[in-house]
Amino acid sequence: MDEHKQLNEVSEENRKLEVQAKRVQARLDNLQRKYEFMTIQRLKGNPQATHEAKSLKQEKVPASKPCKVSLNGQVYELLTVFMDWISDQHLSKLKNEESGMDGEKPLPTFASQRTDIQEKCVKLLPLMTEQLQWLPFVNARLHEPFVKFIYWSLRQLDAGTQHSTMTTTLRRLGEDIFRGVVTKGVQDAALEHSVESRPRTAAFFKSTSLPLRFVSTLIVLKTVTQADFLAQAFDSLCLDLQADEGKNLFLQLQAVPVVLSHLKLSSRGLLPSVMDSLLQMTVESSALQPFLEACSCSLFFRTCSVLLRAPKLDLHVLEKLSIILQKLSKIKSNKKLFELFTIHLMLQEIQRTTHPEHAFLCINLNSTLFNLGLTKCNSLAASTNP
Repeated sequence: MDEHKQLNEVSEENRKLEVQAKRVQARLDNLQRKYEFMTIQRLKGNPQATHEAKSLKQEKVPASKPCKVSLNGQVYELLTVFMDWISDQHLSKLKNEESGMDGEKPLPTFASQRTDIQEKCVKLLPLMTEQLQWLPFVNARLHEPFVKFIYWSLRQLDAGTQHSTMTTTLRRLGEDIFRGVVTKGVQDAALEHSVESRPRTAAFFKSTSLPLRFVSTLIVLKTVTQADFLAQAFDSLCLDLQADEGKNLFLQLQAVPVVLSHLKLSSRGLLPSVMDSLLQMTVESSALQPFLEACSCSLFFRTCSVLLRAPKLDLHVLEKLSIILQKLSKIKSNKKLFELFTIHLMLQEIQRTTHPEHAFLCINLNSTLFNLGLTKCNSLAASTNP
């Protein structure tokens, strides 16, 4: 009997403890909900809620998953105005250290400023990459300044050594820009809790907006290493460059160095597409002369010099390159660059060894060498390339 009585007492005690535990849990749940509500109110600018939230913290409310707060569209509008301003007035003012022929190094003051800017961009880029996940909830017209800010931040890293420390960030950035962002959870601004609705998307590389798609394409070219992604990016670039707006964007975004980074033997499979992109800019238009001026730099001629030294360079690639070099040879100041990188000697050797049946290449070579004052232009070349 004693054992039976003790068993009943233990059972009764357990029941009381369970009831008490449920009450405590209910109290904690209420406190947690109240804390989340006060947090939202505080973020909306309610000072009284801020005070109450602090007092609730002192009650040792257990930690929980962070609540989702509805986005403030006006804040994003303000941010994108600042981003546009910073991009246009600061980040886009790239110091083209490759433009000189004498190899002068930047002044110490400028070098220090450049390093400071690069360090800030290194800190910002991971945060900007994270923020891409929120863009499906933001007005689509704000996407372009946001993505353009990312692009110019990347360009600031061109001459630095920061890329090696950001491999993961850049890979994720490139993939998100290429694929776009799809988000399922939506914060309903009219309610104080998160609700589920149809997925929202933000397209960048696949956007129907040419300016957004164009700058996104350049980001993909700067961050992605997968050959299939790069091939699609160059296909998109070639199509967009058929329009005058695309050519103007190419110049505004100072895209020559971005494209040149893929004009190399290790990207042999991409070389035809890279050359096609550059050739689109040589079509007669208002963009032609600014493009040729952008190519009249050490970076371009050094890249061409390395490429021309490659054994068995594809004939079609060589023909396309000869078109650009022929146009550049018309600019008298470029003669020094041809000579500095011994391109004139390589062209003479190619001319000597090229079979006469490759008439198009021969014509361009003759015209280029004639413009450089190294040969007499034959009548065919003269009539084709005045």
